[in-house]
Amino acid sequence: MARKQAKQEEVDVVDWLRGLPKAELHLHLEGTILPETLVELSRRHDAIPLTMDAARELYKYEDFIGFLMSFKAVTERLRGPDDYELITYNMVRELAAQGVLHAEVYISFGIIYYWKKTEVEPYVEAIERGRIRGEKEFGTTVLWIIDAVRHFGVEEAARVFRKAAELRATYPSIVGIGIGGDEARGGANLFRELYAEARAAGLRLTAHAGESVGPESIWSAINIGAERVGHALSAQQDRELMDVLAEKQIPLEINVTSNVKTGCCTGVDQHPVKLYFESGLMVTINSDDPPMFGSDLLGEYVMVHDRFEFSLEQMRELAANSVEASFLPPDRKLALLQRVEQYGW
Repeated sequence: MARKQAKQEEVDVVDWLRGLPKAELHLHLEGTILPETLVELSRRHDAIPLTMDAARELYKYEDFIGFLMSFKAVTERLRGPDDYELITYNMVRELAAQGVLHAEVYISFGIIYYWKKTEVEPYVEAIERGRIRGEKEFGTTVLWIIDAVRHFGVEEAARVFRKAAELRATYPSIVGIGIGGDEARGGANLFRELYAEARAAGLRLTAHAGESVGPESIWSAINIGAERVGHALSAQQDRELMDVLAEKQIPLEINVTSNVKTGCCTGVDQHPVKLYFESGLMVTINSDDPPMFGSDLLGEYVMVHDRFEFSLEQMRELAANSVEASFLPPDRKLALLQRVEQYGW
């Protein structure tokens, strides 16, 4: 034991965490656009292209609503399918550099339908081109979760989820659905029937819940069948809910820096990630919208280790949780779990 402890103390923690096999389960494709990529997109589409300084300014905001507006300002530069191919390929490259072996990434069909007022098929084809090219070059696998913007309404969500079910036959990388956006304007209970329909179509179910509103949102997400819960920040306010999450081992897609930067959590030290872990909840660490928050998955792992005093063995457990909570088939999941277990000092 003393020899093992001595070896741990000699480890370069950042390098060790970079090499730790892990999965990213809460990441928005449209939220992975780096400022450098935004400038490239602006050169494609804007009469007066953004400078790098002007691009970086678009990533600044004060609160959760400000974040949503900033997100909109950045993603408005996504005009055509080729833009989506570019950001997909770049995303896979960045994930691989952080030691991410697998990612399950949200795509907002609602943005394409609602803002672009066009069909999604050409965009999905382009995204798949970027995914396949990225996977071949970098080795990181990607599955897609099709996200409906809850405050666009139930009818828009129905259109999104049914299109996801339809496209799944052609694109098996489309594995599930979810709801994001403003919780206060779209309670999960509104989508109960749509979730049942999606489940019947073979899609896996996720939901953002308890990010900017109270624990009742998480209860609603569980009650409509969500298999994983994104954020779950307000679960700490409800002891019974904490017990249920621990008992059922419902995976939580935790995003510490995101919660702080959007103002949903008052500070890093006030975040409940360690409380959840020590209470037996199934915690996974994720990055959400990395350039929007000045972090990425490796950065989140490093920060969690440093600020919350997770041991390296506990970091290995968090990485194993991310694989176990994924929607990968059992054989691939087992292979990745073995890699996590065998990863040494």
